[in-house]
Amino acid sequence: MNIETIRIFCDVVLRQSFSQGAAANDVSQSAATQSVHRVEKELGVRLVDRSKRPFVLTPEGQACHEGFREILELYDATVARVRSLRMELSGTVRVAAIYSVGLHEMSRRMQDFMRRYPKARVQLEYLGPTKVYQAVQNAEVDLGIVSYPVASSEISVIPLRSEEMVLVCHPGHRLADAKNVAMDALADEDFVAFSRDLIIRKEIDRYLRKRGVSLRVVMEFDNIETIKQAVEIGSGVSILPERTVQTEAQRETLVLIPLADWQLRRPIGIIHRQRKIFTPTATKFVELLRRNEREWSDDDQEVA
Repeated sequence: MNIETIRIFCDVVLRQSFSQGAAANDVSQSAATQSVHRVEKELGVRLVDRSKRPFVLTPEGQACHEGFREILELYDATVARVRSLRMELSGTVRVAAIYSVGLHEMSRRMQDFMRRYPKARVQLEYLGPTKVYQAVQNAEVDLGIVSYPVASSEISVIPLRSEEMVLVCHPGHRLADAKNVAMDALADEDFVAFSRDLIIRKEIDRYLRKRGVSLRVVMEFDNIETIKQAVEIGSGVSILPERTVQTEAQRETLVLIPLADWQLRRPIGIIHRQRKIFTPTATKFVELLRRNEREWSDDDQEVA
């Protein structure tokens, strides 16, 4: 049994598809099927229950997959570490991020990283919060970037930043010239909110309940970009992380107003699987993200 066979087995299991597992390794479906058979023959047990569609792993198959996944991570990390000793940082960092971390911001971080390390790549996809956690747990990605990160027996958290929340409104809104806004002033305003299943919505609602404020929600969206667009056309006001609306504020398409009588912050963190073995490339990418956050904070303090 060689490392290629182990990798094919893990990719077939990850995708629950022999054809997709084969495609991921640039081999035929027949070759992928033979690889799985080879592992079963070597271990003397059935690993895949093919009577179900899609197939499911037997208990032995589940244990085998978990062990093989750790072997692959260790192998890939070792290869990357050896190459890095020759100052050739290479390989791919797979990252899943929630939409609201900022498309422009993440694009700049990726470009900066790949400019520093030309042989390295960052593979980035945007997902909903639940799917980011799933992708990390299933080893589909190396790192996840989420808001309100939650550590668990399977997930570790690396704190990244904490974002202040502000009131956002159209430049022609009656509150646009205010230096700050008390929460009770929003009671009669049309409010563009986050979807109810998102943690950020639950946090905002919790703060409002504590202060006895009830908002008139007229729209609900699952991402910041759509909320900003709704506010820009005058559909209502919203409460958003200040950092996510800097571009619109500079263009004067939105106005940001501090909240006078309360402070709400949105934490952002990097999540990864417990006992995850980081490649040098992944380690450098995390270091770059955290260094950029420190530089951003220093700039904010100088402006203040």
